[in-house]
Amino acid sequence: MSRGDLTEAEWRVLKDLLPIEPENRSRGRPPEQNRSISNGILFRCGAPWRDVPPKYGSWNTIYRRFRRWSEAGVWEAVAVTFAEIMADSGHYSIDSTTVRAHVSAAGGKRGTHRRTLGRSRGGFTSKVHCLADALGRPVAFHLTGGEAANFKAYDDLIDLPEQASDAFLADKGYDADAIRADLAERKIKAVIPGRSNRRVKIEYDRVLYKQRNRIERMFGQLKINRAIATRYDQLANSFLGMVHLATARYWPKFVHAA
Repeated sequence: MSRGDLTEAEWRVLKDLLPIEPENRSRGRPPEQNRSISNGILFRCGAPWRDVPPKYGSWNTIYRRFRRWSEAGVWEAVAVTFAEIMADSGHYSIDSTTVRAHVSAAGGKRGTHRRTLGRSRGGFTSKVHCLADALGRPVAFHLTGGEAANFKAYDDLIDLPEQASDAFLADKGYDADAIRADLAERKIKAVIPGRSNRRVKIEYDRVLYKQRNRIERMFGQLKINRAIATRYDQLANSFLGMVHLATARYWPKFVHAA
């Protein structure tokens, strides 16, 4: 087993959540081939698909499986399943992280808007927005161009969790009257510091706000994966597939606490 491969503990948790390929359905259970395919995807981490070692299988098979599963939302479904089972809905946090696009991601012909790439000070970038539970574990993601304001992802993320929270933690980038009004209507406590240019000072729970650092630490853990720290995929759903794959690997470490 290579250093970046799925461990036995991780595979025991993940294997029953992956789909059975049509040619193997008669066997009655997901084939072990899914493990080598997943390890091949993890090994790639930004390298050309043709450089995936033969021990994981044909590079073309791994690439096609990755594309098909990304388009079908397989890894997203796995990540969502973990979140629905284990998420702590005491409060939610929202934040974003900017990911710079590699030249291989920025050079496509489909247009930067369709691929959710934008131009910012760092060049072509994407922004990964995340809603996390009370322990800083990812519940849902939304992808935009790197120049998009943080608060624009609020509407896309707030309705995704099945369980409502008691409080909502966010930094000043989400200090908008519309967001505060929506949270008040939902009877959710807004723990969001006010911008410095507000005429009326905003009071918020400073003790609870300190827990927002958990979502920042989570982003740091996900970005250990090179394919998350730098975007190599041209297509938005392929890049989000890598994000959800990293998330699906992040969740199992908390299974023992569920």
